[in-house]
Amino acid sequence: MGGIVELNHVIVKHYLAVLRNKDTLPACFGEALDRLGMFLAIELTRGLGAEDISVETPLALTSGKRITGKLAVVPILRAGLALVQPFRELLPEVVILHLGMYRDEQSATPVSYYNKLEMAPDIESAIVVDPMLATGGSAIAAIKALQANGIEKISLGCVIAAPEGVARLQQEFPEVAITTCSIDERLDENHYILPGLGDAGDRYFGTV
Repeated sequence: MGGIVELNHVIVKHYLAVLRNKDTLPACFGEALDRLGMFLAIELTRGLGAEDISVETPLALTSGKRITGKLAVVPILRAGLALVQPFRELLPEVVILHLGMYRDEQSATPVSYYNKLEMAPDIESAIVVDPMLATGGSAIAAIKALQANGIEKISLGCVIAAPEGVARLQQEFPEVAITTCSIDERLDENHYILPGLGDAGDRYFGTV
């Protein structure tokens, strides 16, 4: 429960460098984010519940595992959508729930504009995904919204995290585990992550 995992893999570092490069075009940016999304999806699903089963190979009977329980992936719109597909590739039955938020640039606080969590089926656990964890405001709002709908087992996945956002989230929800590809240096005076990679949503969807 709780804690933070920073992925330490040479391929992760390679694609992070592609994302950070200001000259990376949207197509290459999207491909790199998709690759990192798969690394995050594999790590974030490590603790899924599973039951023991018997499997008959061409040569012998052996034991195996079968995933159980209902998992929801919750992208924070719109940038979080970029991290959904890897989960669907790994777990075709995963439930996708959407939360829409944007940041008020003056107060650096999240403003909610879309919430369909009340329509969720019976969910046992949820993974919130957003490429950037900056101040932590959107992540905290998302976790509170999930808890308000009766979902208690929650984790968070992001590509880049600021130490300030990590600290705030851990203080507010010490039980929520965080998985990230990188913990960056700090937030600047405008609450953007340094060195960061710019606006992930704009660069992914080509709306820079």
